[in-house]
Amino acid sequence: MNPQDQPGQQPPLSLFGGAAGQPQSPVCSAKACRADARWVLVWNNPKLHTPDRRKTWLACDEHREHLSQFLSVRSFLKEVLPFAEWTAAEEAGSPN
Repeated sequence: MNPQDQPGQQPPLSLFGGAAGQPQSPVCSAKACRADARWVLVWNNPKLHTPDRRKTWLACDEHREHLSQFLSVRSFLKEVLPFAEWTAAEEAGSPN
């Protein structure tokens, strides 16, 4: 009998925090926020990364401005894209 089949038992967690085998919705990168991601903040730290390297943070509507300002003050922010646009570009294999 699987633990999922026993009443009151939670499914095992994956390394990424979701139930093992369950698709997980991307969440906001803001500390302690678990809201769905709606935005992708594309950034690069020129002291650590090559110019073509791109890192990403995810943001919900509420934290988009705060996270963008944090990166902008440090001159790290490159662009902000809607999450749906970013995922479509990733699936198509096109560079951002």
